[in-house]
Amino acid sequence: MLLGTVFDRFTEESPLSVMARGLLEHALQPGPIDEMFERTAQVQYTDRLLFSTVVDMMGLVVCGFHKSPRAVYVNRRELFPVALTNVYEKLNGIELPVMRQLVLDNTARLTPVIEALGGALPDLLPGFRVKILDGNCLAGTQHRIKELRDIAAAPLPGKTLVVLDPQLGLVTDVFPCEDGHAQERAMLGPVLDSVQEGEVWIEDRNFCTVGWLCGVVLRRKAHVLVREHKNLPWTAVDEPRFIGRVETGEVWEQNVMVTAEDGALLKLRRIIIKLDKPTRDGDMELALLTDLTVEQADALTLARLYLERWRIETVFQVLTQTLQCEHPRLGYPPAALFAFCVTLVAYNILAVIKAALRVVHGTDKVEKEVSLYHVTEDIRRTYGGMMIAIGPREWLHFRNMSAVELANVLRELATHVKLSKYKKAPTKPKKPKTPRKYDPKHPHVSTAKLLAERRKR
Repeated sequence: MLLGTVFDRFTEESPLSVMARGLLEHALQPGPIDEMFERTAQVQYTDRLLFSTVVDMMGLVVCGFHKSPRAVYVNRRELFPVALTNVYEKLNGIELPVMRQLVLDNTARLTPVIEALGGALPDLLPGFRVKILDGNCLAGTQHRIKELRDIAAAPLPGKTLVVLDPQLGLVTDVFPCEDGHAQERAMLGPVLDSVQEGEVWIEDRNFCTVGWLCGVVLRRKAHVLVREHKNLPWTAVDEPRFIGRVETGEVWEQNVMVTAEDGALLKLRRIIIKLDKPTRDGDMELALLTDLTVEQADALTLARLYLERWRIETVFQVLTQTLQCEHPRLGYPPAALFAFCVTLVAYNILAVIKAALRVVHGTDKVEKEVSLYHVTEDIRRTYGGMMIAIGPREWLHFRNMSAVELANVLRELATHVKLSKYKKAPTKPKKPKTPRKYDPKHPHVSTAKLLAERRKR
């Protein structure tokens, strides 16, 4: 065993908990986090409360180990050299660039581990690095802030744009915004600056603007695959022609021209999918726009590639239902957005665990059968007792491990994981709802009597 004997029992009974704690120790080292804060923060500064302590505190909350920052403060009082009021003041003033850099540094720390594992998924489009972009609006909070107490409307603490690398399975970037009413397309400026040459960016129709299309293709020398927005102006170069079929319907294609604000012309392929079944919005047809040439990817390939955009929807589902990215008590936008960004860090930890499982147990089996919800529940059940049995000092050597050394440990731990414990529930077709009868004279029924009648029949 690569770890000491003190880990043996937990390695056998709950290897996922050991993997999670080891990755947290490796990825969230106090020194680099505090150095990043000093380098990035413009208004806040470090006095007695370290930024790394605030990150650890919020990590315990978003992972579900504690209900709130106050609960962490009360249970781990020795970690905080200041009053609870000072903790919340720090939390409510964290700057947006600091949050984003926390996610960027986390990705940079974990990417070599996945590469050393050999746990990356197959390329979605061979020869290209694919990125998926989508937005997320944080749910309304409680009305605890003075200015909100006499308002009935839900207070929105902010919005984010999230970038997913589907090959690594990591969230690689985030763009937080404190204005809950901000339009997603109004937040695209910083995203455009992050685009690298040769990448392929997949987005929904909310991001289909002339500025984004021309910026990615003409300015950043990258590629787009975006669902067409009905208000986007374009000029047809030729008529649509039938290409073939994919799983969801017929595929047609035509060439169009889009004019940039400076008058430059951008030639795009318009791929039309005539669906066999309507979308949830009732659409029977959707169109995709891309600058990729036919030699780089044919229309059928791109139609299937766009379906992979739903991977980021799965990420948001995990953030909300498996982890805890939204906290109604955190009303101040910086605090709510910071909690969301720390949840992205926690998600990336789960992504590395999943990569290790893929290497040991097979990609198809893990991707189709393993439930991150059950994985997280197992970690939660064991984590508190494990941290009592194995003191903080025992985990410190994870900090100094190279990516290769950590990958070897994760690979060995993954061999002890019994996938049957974390199997997804089989998906069944939804049954139509049975109309319910209500009799105001009999607002209640006896379940036992109804069951007895069924047995008689």
